[in-house]
Amino acid sequence: MAALSITTVVPVADVATAVAEWSTLLGAEPTFVDGDRWAQFDVGGTRLALAGTDRPGDAVGVMVKVNDMATHVGDLRGAGFEVEDPTQGAHEMRSRITHADGSQTMLYSS
Repeated sequence: MAALSITTVVPVADVATAVAEWSTLLGAEPTFVDGDRWAQFDVGGTRLALAGTDRPGDAVGVMVKVNDMATHVGDLRGAGFEVEDPTQGAHEMRSRITHADGSQTMLYSS
């Protein structure tokens, strides 16, 4: 089962300030902003997310969008991944994956 998309997630202290900075840097306005929680930019077929109060972690990370959360979680567990049970986020179902080196990835579906 293939991923639908990946998103780089950058934790930020202040979403409004980060949106202003990234808008200037990218020459583009965000495609979605949710107050102090989250903002995202879609540029050149790539998504960059700025995570304020709704952050999956304190380090830059990756979110992987899948179509069928239950199947993907089961497949990853079967392959030996440490995968948390899915939970409902503000806008999506999500499940944190911890890799062998301790890094983490967030799996999500609409």
